[in-house]
Amino acid sequence: MKNRITLDVTGMTCDGCESHVGDALSSAGLAEVTVDWRRGVASGTDTGSFDKEAASAALESSAYDIVAVSSPPQPSPGTATEVTGDDGYDLLILGSGSAAFAAAIKARDLGATVAIVERGTIGGTCVNIGCVPSKALLRPAELFHESGHSPFVGIQTSAGDVDLAGLIGSKDELVGMLRQEKYAKLLDIYDIQLIQGTARFTGPSSVEVDGRTVNARRFLISTGASPWVPPIAGLDATNYLTSTTALELTDLPEELIVVGANAIGLELGQLFAHLGTKVTWVEALDRIAPFEEPEISGLMRGHLRDQGAEVYEKATAQRAGRTGDRVWLEIELGTDTTRLEADYLLMATGRRANTSGLGLDLAGIETDERGAVIVDAGLATSNPVVWAAGDVTTTPQFVYVAAASGNIAAENALRGAGRKIDFRTMPRVTFTTPAIASVGLTEAAARDTGLPVMTSILPLDAVPRALVNRDTTGVVKLVANEETGELLGAHILADGAGDVIQACVVAMNYHATVDEIAAMFHPYLTMAEALKLAAQTFNKDVGTLSCCAA
Repeated sequence: MKNRITLDVTGMTCDGCESHVGDALSSAGLAEVTVDWRRGVASGTDTGSFDKEAASAALESSAYDIVAVSSPPQPSPGTATEVTGDDGYDLLILGSGSAAFAAAIKARDLGATVAIVERGTIGGTCVNIGCVPSKALLRPAELFHESGHSPFVGIQTSAGDVDLAGLIGSKDELVGMLRQEKYAKLLDIYDIQLIQGTARFTGPSSVEVDGRTVNARRFLISTGASPWVPPIAGLDATNYLTSTTALELTDLPEELIVVGANAIGLELGQLFAHLGTKVTWVEALDRIAPFEEPEISGLMRGHLRDQGAEVYEKATAQRAGRTGDRVWLEIELGTDTTRLEADYLLMATGRRANTSGLGLDLAGIETDERGAVIVDAGLATSNPVVWAAGDVTTTPQFVYVAAASGNIAAENALRGAGRKIDFRTMPRVTFTTPAIASVGLTEAAARDTGLPVMTSILPLDAVPRALVNRDTTGVVKLVANEETGELLGAHILADGAGDVIQACVVAMNYHATVDEIAAMFHPYLTMAEALKLAAQTFNKDVGTLSCCAA
């Protein structure tokens, strides 16, 4: 039986190396050989006569060395479809977002044949309706707000009119360009087959696309997630907005109610607030930004209210409706009921996995109570020939997690590599103004582990960069092991927090202590210096130090 195998080869430095290695592998019994010196990978078809020792002997006098040989794991008897015909692939991927393309590129690097099935627009959530379009609107909205609220004495600025339709048009152009360059164009570059249609499992190892059977050795589910809206009486009559449709408005609402004040709700609500809309947030949990440190939630709440917004916490949406051109929402606050009115109602209440209609029950693939595919640390599902990655799974819903997961899942599926995803140093960023960024454990989570915990809290008015910017709304909180000093978590509310947090990610990756962080160079008059000052706060009163004092 023919078996496509992959070899990791060291020592290749040019196109000529590819030819030498390819000849050696062919002489050792490998057919249909391809070699890529840049990736240090060779692959070919073993018809039963390939001998690794013979290949190594053929390369013995050269600078090349075969360091690993692997092949896609063979399916258990009775569980996998025979790969035959033009539509037989090593890996069939359902979905075309970040997880899908990361997996497809990794699979092609390993010499596998790959097809992607997409029922709608290629590119998934991030480029089409998520990260890219929202941030493309958040930045100009922030600049518009700043132009009308200069904090500097002697500088007068003013904001003009908002052309929301023009802004949306500019966003759409950027989305179209990135979708082409970062997704569609890669299909030809990597020789990835795109199959347009709706895929569903018809058995443990069989998939149909619009009624046509597509065969593969291994499968990857990466169909993403969609906005989820809780059942609220009368809501359907309000023509409510979601995180998708809110980015398509061409007329600026005068008033907006946002239900949900986690990352998506805060970002989109502040987008409209910065453009001049009166925004009211309604959060069912104890506080806005409910999964961040309470110090961050409290400061963010005060900041939004200072900018003219209303914020309701511990508020449960009970009923909704429409009267003429206005929508209304009744919320329960303890024993009281309050009625809110606005031009639009934006539901930012989370996202749920796109698993409906995939036939997962027929494939024996387990999901949780919300429909997300359950995966282990290697992204394997309960079906031995199916992996899953991205927002469709139980892993955190971040695009960089999706991409990393897709890469790992593909290698595990095709080579049995045993790679695992580790979330210990996974950062998260909320693109509000000021931004929120975190990595690692909160104080409460760290104490729940039973570790001895110490914390430092640095207000932004202790950071020279913030003073120079005339913008001191914010805080840096570090969580560390009291006995060893190792940094366990970092939590920042500040301008540029999303960039500063990466230093914390690196520090945690190498198990740095807060004393080691404090001893490192941090450039003066940058927001990154706040990390050094926060680390010093464990042992010193930084308010009594001179500039840059160690």
